Amino acid sequence: MTVTLAIAGAGGRGRDYARHATASGARITAVAEPRAEARAAFAAEFGVPAENAFAGWEDLARAGRLADAVVIATQDAMHADPAVAFAGLGYHILLEKPMAPTEAASRRIAEAAERAGILLTVCHVLRYTAYTRALKDVLDSGRIGDIASIQHLESVGWWHQAHSYVRGNWATEAESSPMLLAKSCHDIDWLMHIMGRRPTRVSSFGSLLHFRPENKPALAAERCLDCAVESTCPYSARRIYLNFLATQPHAWPVTVLTDDHTETGVITALRDGPYGRCVYNGDNDVVDHQVVDLEFAGGATVSFTMSAFTRLEHRKTRIFGTRGMIDGDGVRIRVTDFLTDTDEVIDTGRGSASAGDHGGGDSALVAAFLEAVRTGDRSHVFTDAASSLASHRVVWAAEQARKSGTVVELDQLQPRPFNGSIK
Repeated sequence: MTVTLAIAGAGGRGRDYARHATASGARITAVAEPRAEARAAFAAEFGVPAENAFAGWEDLARAGRLADAVVIATQDAMHADPAVAFAGLGYHILLEKPMAPTEAASRRIAEAAERAGILLTVCHVLRYTAYTRALKDVLDSGRIGDIASIQHLESVGWWHQAHSYVRGNWATEAESSPMLLAKSCHDIDWLMHIMGRRPTRVSSFGSLLHFRPENKPALAAERCLDCAVESTCPYSARRIYLNFLATQPHAWPVTVLTDDHTETGVITALRDGPYGRCVYNGDNDVVDHQVVDLEFAGGATVSFTMSAFTRLEHRKTRIFGTRGMIDGDGVRIRVTDFLTDTDEVIDTGRGSASAGDHGGGDSALVAAFLEAVRTGDRSHVFTDAASSLASHRVVWAAEQARKSGTVVELDQLQPRPFNGSIK
């Protein structure tokens, strides 16, 4: 059986998931994308017939069920309505994270999936990497005993923060979602997966420290192309994007700016578009650094740090157990045994984080989702609507803790199991 897919949102993530899907044997039968040029380019690449290329997800939904499943890769605030509609039509759903910016909207999605009996998989891609599987195997073997604490760092990257969370689509909480939800619901879900349970208490601190108008240099202009101090600014749009044009002209982030992958095309985009703006203009409001502390039943703790002021690298994790410890960098896992005072290094063989695909997680997730749809066996995917909602609730609790300066107690409602067959 060849699984057929519709794509709602033909931006970078929608296109990438479609490519992974076709590489795994699926066929793309329909697309919804409001930008005419992007819609036409997507349809041409994947052979989508003109009658199945729609200007919006609403038109796709009105056409009835045109595929076995749908990928929803619209903006964060535009997830709930299409997810509810497509679930009602019987589509299985691969939903880009986060589910939705609010708990109410996310619950609408979960309830719609439950009513329809369809498979809903949120793109928690970090669970699907070879690195995560190897790490979980070590932990489940008992080699380091019981976990006492975890330190986990997400290195957003200075230029990535400027691109996506200062100049880009996730710069303001009102138009997208909090930074912790937009960027790091990956990590909170992953940490809960590693711990094997949910936390009982959460605290958090963080702020928009640097990308603020009061930090704008005295001679800075509104746009990098007009700026007298651009050459001394690490966040120079000219430098960032022309460097990427020279090294990877047909890949993200250049593809976000323009379809004209020449120096003229990039300069024009920086002159006229949002990605050429000064990072200190004050158009953004999401945090640029944040720490989240989690406590689990029995006293184990997790400390998570998200920072813009880093290289863009794989996550780094240190796990401290009662019989040993683990030091992991997203590629290699060093296991220290306290009894023998020896180390073992496990190399999972993935390269740089900047290469994309989240260390192989994107392609592995898509392949698992397609297999679950093809066979009707939910066990191929590692989360369902209830478990995704549970990890999102920890993110919202952390935001509540950060904004209120309090420790937030989490209730202990357990998610329903997701193994079994699907309709």
